[in-house]
Amino acid sequence: MEKILIKNKRATFDYEIVEKFESGIILKGYEVKSLRLGQAHFASSYVTISGGKVLLHHFHIAPYLKATLESYNPEQTRELLLHKAEILKISSALNTKGVTVIPLDCGLEKQRVKVTLAIAKGKTQYDKRESIKKRDLKRHIETSLRD
Repeated sequence: MEKILIKNKRATFDYEIVEKFESGIILKGYEVKSLRLGQAHFASSYVTISGGKVLLHHFHIAPYLKATLESYNPEQTRELLLHKAEILKISSALNTKGVTVIPLDCGLEKQRVKVTLAIAKGKTQYDKRESIKKRDLKRHIETSLRD
């Protein structure tokens, strides 16, 4: 992606990433403007497949301030655009126990909004502690090298 607009920071901490996909997303013009301003987040969003369509749930895009909207649901379900082979991979992964599909980031590529999805396995508490130890050790090494 050329420019990343939003990143799901909790994804790599809570999940172990198995495979990544890049998909398009169907949005309205005012939603794209709000995304460009960074007024969105992936707080508890997830992906499902229904009727052969890949759907992104709970992706919060705040209403664009200059748009005149009467009834707008910021967490509405949005459709993702993927190739058929990718949809089949995702659907088979969703049928596996302990595996989920989550969004990693959202960005622009050639003026089009793209969402990076990941097939992920949940981490246990022990794995999360290991991630924290590695991160702290890396910071300590970087600060000692700077000094």
